[in-house]
Amino acid sequence: MRFVIKDEIRGRIRVRIKQSEMTCRQADILQYYLSEQEFIVSAKVNERVNDVVICYCGGRDRVIKLLQRFRYENADVPDSFLENSGRELNNYYKEKLINKIILRIGSKLFVPYPVRACITAVKSFKYILEGIRTLAKGRIEVPVLDATAIGVSVLRNDIATAGSIMFLLGIGEILEEWTHKKSVGDLARSMSLNVGKVWLVNNGREILVSPEEIQAGDCVRVRMGNVIPFDGDVAGGEAMVNQASMTGESMPVRKVEGGYVYAGTVVEEGEITIKVRASNGGSRYENIVHMIEESEKLKSSVESRAEHLADQLVPYSLAGTVLTYMFTRNVTKALSILMVDYSCALKLSMPISVLAAINEARTYHTTVKGGKYLEAIADADTIVFDKTGTLTKAQPVVRDVVSFNGAKQDELLRIAACLEEHFPHSMAKAVVAAAKQRNLVHEEMHSKVEYIVAHGISSKIGEKRVIIGSYHFVFEDEGCSVPEGKGELFESLSDEYSHLYMVVENELAAVICIEDPIRDEAADVIRALKASGISKAVMMTGDSERTARAAAKKIGVDEYYSEVLPEDKAKFVEREKAQGRKVIMVGDGINDSPALSAADAGIAISDGAELAREIADVTVGSDSLYELVTLKQISNGLMKRIHKNYRSIMVINSALIILGVAGVIQPTTSALLHNTSTIAISLKSLERLV
Repeated sequence: MRFVIKDEIRGRIRVRIKQSEMTCRQADILQYYLSEQEFIVSAKVNERVNDVVICYCGGRDRVIKLLQRFRYENADVPDSFLENSGRELNNYYKEKLINKIILRIGSKLFVPYPVRACITAVKSFKYILEGIRTLAKGRIEVPVLDATAIGVSVLRNDIATAGSIMFLLGIGEILEEWTHKKSVGDLARSMSLNVGKVWLVNNGREILVSPEEIQAGDCVRVRMGNVIPFDGDVAGGEAMVNQASMTGESMPVRKVEGGYVYAGTVVEEGEITIKVRASNGGSRYENIVHMIEESEKLKSSVESRAEHLADQLVPYSLAGTVLTYMFTRNVTKALSILMVDYSCALKLSMPISVLAAINEARTYHTTVKGGKYLEAIADADTIVFDKTGTLTKAQPVVRDVVSFNGAKQDELLRIAACLEEHFPHSMAKAVVAAAKQRNLVHEEMHSKVEYIVAHGISSKIGEKRVIIGSYHFVFEDEGCSVPEGKGELFESLSDEYSHLYMVVENELAAVICIEDPIRDEAADVIRALKASGISKAVMMTGDSERTARAAAKKIGVDEYYSEVLPEDKAKFVEREKAQGRKVIMVGDGINDSPALSAADAGIAISDGAELAREIADVTVGSDSLYELVTLKQISNGLMKRIHKNYRSIMVINSALIILGVAGVIQPTTSALLHNTSTIAISLKSLERLV
């Protein structure tokens, strides 16, 4: 690629691509190509001026070489990214807005008044017909008010007022539609493009591959706790599938051979093999867009109240118009009320505020599934944290493998990794990572793997039963024992590590010692959340009392609970809610899913279990817990903005009505000031909250 460097500072460079015109598709290809490079912090491509702004770490030479060898035709970009990028959508609405403004100015400057009057009269039919249709349905709502204002203005030959009202209404419609579609699209993309690796079944063997490698007709195996990545037919196995995100069904559905499954649903129990029908992820994206746009439950109660209030105020505006005319016999004063209504601003600014907040949260690597959850986070006074993978770094490492059966450490670790690689938990990832670091390559050597939530894994290698999991699972539930003569070694295990116990034929074979350090920012985040309105911070963990007590002291939570099961977390959340508290639950594992569902707002860590991410109302990035603080600040700011908008709308419009009835301003001026204030408040609602 040929380019010119326009300006640069340390860590940032802006270049101008030397080509006559850059299409949206080319801009998306370049954007994806740059963003996927590990040393690129951020990249922004402006296709209108062929500019690219790149923030990077390390030397600039790497960036220069990267751009020099780039070719559009050679870049490997997923079709789903190109199809759903949103770049063309933004360009479409920008042009639509600019064209509308230019046409308005041009018509006033160059089009004769009689022609403008005819055009305005024709355009008014759209609004008048909409008002009539609304009345025909027995409703007196905003379209009736707009139709009345425009219709009366046209009948009075006040073409300027009618034209101004329609122009400003049109601008408002474009801004609302643009903001809504952009925010929904951004949200859907962040929710739909989160499938990591999938298990491809090939000649009876399972191979871990990227979703992009899957073609229609391939068979993919999905186990308990994982998201189904593609639409397809069940080719084998049996599972209970949670389809709530797609179909709204509250209970899991049993799926057996011959059944059909949707991409984005979750296997809650069992495992199934799916014959893929569509591999590009499009159906997943479209389903999520439909879910977001159609689901009323995602709206905040404040937003819903504002919309209902908007329609409820319309009859009063019409009644005020009639009464003013009856008492004053002055059409101009009566029209001053008609030209000003509270509903327009309420119905426009509230959803824009919510969608803008959701979009802002996304810039902080946070996905929020609806305004309802931002309101719940703003109102929350209790936050419950899972410990492992949430308050810890989610990057546990294996520090030691203690052998109890005489086998070598590497062999024991190889067996453990072979079992653990099938399940998305931070402790399992640590075992798999340790095996990779030691170059312990293995073939699948076990039979079907059974995952027992919050306990461990059970399988067979040859004829020998192997289990791996917690102390409670291995020694209390399964009744396993320590080999004779190894009691002293068992008692000498270090307390500073978490322990994963592996048993062969009911006898302890190995203890894997795992260190999972507390996040550096955890204590600061707890303090910041309390400063933002949280009064009670709780930590819940399946770890021992000793480990939990030490972690709680370091983090600074108000309460902690150790050796808890998934149902214990959910019951605690329900108890808190029964006491009138608003609860946030933060977790990353399959065992956190019941509590995430029970909470007023469930927050999952992005690199945790897919089941947790799907069930959660919010997903935050795993890099830093400070994103929780930012999310709380955005939520608090949103509620303040909504209430401020409400007060501003009531004050401004009430003042305009009083001035109009008093004869201080004309209906044309009232309409102009009303619509201008509506647009101003809506544009103000697009500003960042933090």
